[in-house]
Amino acid sequence: MNTSKYIFVTGGVSSSLGKGIISASLARLLQARGYSVTIQKLDPYININPGTLDPYEHGECYVTDDGAEADLDLGHYERFLNIATSQANSVTTGRIYQSVIDKERRGGYNGMTVQVIPHITDEIKNRIKLLGNTGKYDFIITEIGGTVGDIESLPYIEAVRQLRWELHNECAMIHLTLVPYLAAADELKTKPTQHSVKMLQEQGVQPDIIVCRTSHHMTQGMKNKISLFCNVPSTAVIESMDAQSIYDVPFMMFEEGLDEEVLRKFNLPLDHEPDLTDWKHFLNCVKNPEKTVDIALVGKYVELKDSYKSIIEAFIHAGAANNCKVKLKMVQSEHIKKENIDEMLKDVSAILVAPGSGSRGIEGKIETIRYAREQKIPFFGICLGMQCAVIEFARNVLGYDDADSVEFNPETPYPVINVMEEQKKAAGMKDIIRLGAYPCEIAQGSKVFEAYHSELVYERHRHPYEFNNDYAEAFTQAGMKMSGINKQDNFVEIIELDNHPWFIATQFHPEYKSTVINPHPLFVHFVAEAVKQKERTT
Repeated sequence: MNTSKYIFVTGGVSSSLGKGIISASLARLLQARGYSVTIQKLDPYININPGTLDPYEHGECYVTDDGAEADLDLGHYERFLNIATSQANSVTTGRIYQSVIDKERRGGYNGMTVQVIPHITDEIKNRIKLLGNTGKYDFIITEIGGTVGDIESLPYIEAVRQLRWELHNECAMIHLTLVPYLAAADELKTKPTQHSVKMLQEQGVQPDIIVCRTSHHMTQGMKNKISLFCNVPSTAVIESMDAQSIYDVPFMMFEEGLDEEVLRKFNLPLDHEPDLTDWKHFLNCVKNPEKTVDIALVGKYVELKDSYKSIIEAFIHAGAANNCKVKLKMVQSEHIKKENIDEMLKDVSAILVAPGSGSRGIEGKIETIRYAREQKIPFFGICLGMQCAVIEFARNVLGYDDADSVEFNPETPYPVINVMEEQKKAAGMKDIIRLGAYPCEIAQGSKVFEAYHSELVYERHRHPYEFNNDYAEAFTQAGMKMSGINKQDNFVEIIELDNHPWFIATQFHPEYKSTVINPHPLFVHFVAEAVKQKERTT
């Protein structure tokens, strides 16, 4: 294909219907047919990015190789497609308005009155076409956040209307909507879908395909009814049943013919089916595991699983690689005390201490790490989890009773986690934070080398604080190995203990790079060790 095709995905009736999963599933099917595909997310909120949003508000903040702080849907895109996203894949209203205002301040509009139309919509269209202009992709799928009818989404819908006019047959529109089941009437209702499409039509956009999220199977008569009242062929009314797993959805969409309908829209050939061999193997391992293992995920946002979405998905990938079902026990770190830790963590074969920020729940995380270290339970710490491991070791092994991070106690006499001198030269916290992928050199003979089988890896970061190298010699002499180093800036990236079955913590976020096709090696290794631990203790 010489020209990129654009597919827009909107949602109606209700939020949280799964536009991201539908987008990723369609992309996976097109990719399996041999096309190059990428997905971008347009978020209507005015924040510049989700980097400052509370996880309870928005779930996890996903980070790309080039340092974009993005919506968690970008994680789904990468996990399904096994390709990296970038700054260009994530757009917010805040970034759009910031760009337009900055341009106006520089005189870029020659004194014109700056308005939503055409200036904001032009900026949105430029962002949408940015990936297409690279010439790398056959299809650009653009997910528009929010629900049709939201005030915040109006400029995006208008930009799509204009693009469809400008690009003619190079665009397709998919509308994901809800077909609710009314128990009292014992039937599905198509009226909400009809009204949702009507609202979209009132904004000048006619969907080409309607995907109906439902809890019960639709009849052909229902599809025909939606077809009649929404001006789409009946073959373009796609049922999307509630799924056992998000990884079932590509197969469900294939069976419903979503990818075929898209290709017909663009007059592209349907001469072969998508090759989903690897996906089928993965799904078979997920659904038919040979064994199970219980792992504790200790954090302070466990009430909302989306806060640790990438970690949870990385465990699914690693479990499949080990023919094992990982049963996660979500443990609130605030509740952990020395007196109750045996009860809180009983029957688990491994422990992961999750990332985060702020002092809430920190002492519970530190107590958890002490327990894992002393009881020889496989332990994995990520970002703040590594920093807590350093603090725990300093207090309970080195005897630095008041050791801490300067994030929690700026006056600590033992700042084992600190902002390093190279970072202190930066003007403000935004400049201090390490974002995106950085190199890490792995020590041969270490446990992490056994996992990676490589001396150099690139992993993604999102943090301002580092291991304080002033204490490196004391830690090393006491048995903590610095097994991963960023030699460019002399930052400690990975720590591990020799006298322990599996005690590893990373300053970076390995979960961001785990995909269905390439599960992250540290998670795979960790789950394998958890299985061994279960065998040792039963």
